[in-house]
Amino acid sequence: MLATDSVNQAFLRFAERGYSAHNIALGRYVIMPDHIHLFVCGPDNFELGRWVGLLKQCLAKSVVRPPSADPVWQRGSFDHALRSDESYAQKWNYVRENPVRAGLVTNADDWPYAGEIIRIDSA
Repeated sequence: MLATDSVNQAFLRFAERGYSAHNIALGRYVIMPDHIHLFVCGPDNFELGRWVGLLKQCLAKSVVRPPSADPVWQRGSFDHALRSDESYAQKWNYVRENPVRAGLVTNADDWPYAGEIIRIDSA
């Protein structure tokens, strides 16, 4: 449901508005058919849970599904804060391979619903 052009475009618009209006930088991401992996950082008052809720609301409007279908999103989300000894590049390499592990493509570079919006290391 999520790995579509319309959801990808809504995701990019959401990220661009968040950065220009609130200095919330959405870095690298992978949109999978039923979930999203992303790297995000924001100002000191950034509320990740609230932001994820707004992202879910925004993207749900772009999902094409029958009215009687199950909800688009599961309740909650999973987050992991990168620690100083963890490498953003290593985590990204693992995340970007998700479409390959799922059998969706043979090369991660071929997955159309992944990329980098804002360079977090310079945001």
